[in-house]
Amino acid sequence: MRAAFLLTLALGFVAPVLIGGCAGSPPKNPPDFAGLVGVGAGREMYVDCRGTGSPTVVLIAGARGSYDDWTTVIEGGEMKPSPKAVLPQVARFTRVCAYDRPGTTRLDGSPTPTTPVAQPTSAVTGVADLHALLAASEIPGPYVLVAHSLGGTIAKLYASTYPDDVVGLVLVDPFSEFLKTSLSPAQWTHFASEAIKLGDPVELEAADYEASVAALRAAAPVRRIPVVILTADKQFEFGAGGAETWPAWREAHEQLAAHLRAKHITETHSSHGIQLEQPQLVVAAVRQVVDAVRRPETWK
Repeated sequence: MRAAFLLTLALGFVAPVLIGGCAGSPPKNPPDFAGLVGVGAGREMYVDCRGTGSPTVVLIAGARGSYDDWTTVIEGGEMKPSPKAVLPQVARFTRVCAYDRPGTTRLDGSPTPTTPVAQPTSAVTGVADLHALLAASEIPGPYVLVAHSLGGTIAKLYASTYPDDVVGLVLVDPFSEFLKTSLSPAQWTHFASEAIKLGDPVELEAADYEASVAALRAAAPVRRIPVVILTADKQFEFGAGGAETWPAWREAHEQLAAHLRAKHITETHSSHGIQLEQPQLVVAAVRQVVDAVRRPETWK
């Protein structure tokens, strides 16, 4: 399902799995690490960390997306691993980690080695898993969370739940809780009911957007931190209906940007996968937020 959606965006691609994992715990403060980390209850999660420096950037993929969403680019209509991708580029100026949630897949369609869990899951589950992974992996804060699509629900709720740990956000064409009101009731019902359906196999990630929106609305406001939101400017189908739903996606982003007092980049020359199509825009936004954390006077 995820591969087919990205295939439409990329006009065809083949991408290999980049790195295998090995169970265990990473060494303290390693220059790089890629493998499975135990997070408790017999579960393991895959994580890939590179680079050095603070703050630590944590990359959160969209629905069913894994770490290789951030190590891959689309060039000439083909998707391929590249040093121009977000993760290797960010590793040049700070520590950066990407990980696989349960039920996600690699870009070649293979399942993540992360231990599966019962589906559907919500932003609440995503926050709990990310918190456990950061602790078990001994990944030091503070964190700048960079999140695509569904991952935006996890990033925003994490920033609300652990305000002392999160010092910046970059939201890459994220799901916004304001979509529930920018869509018509019928469109929202269609969107939420389609997303929550179990896949084949049933371990595939299924998103409970209703529960996620409820959690985001009940959470404390995100404290004043540097935030950049990037919005697709090429229309794409996001599951709520036809072309008539596209304005609602952009309206929800405008409301989210105002809510978070974010810098809002709307000229991206990209459809939904901005990190794949225009990785340099995402890297520039991450650098801007990291610089603002290191030198607050640079944030204007």
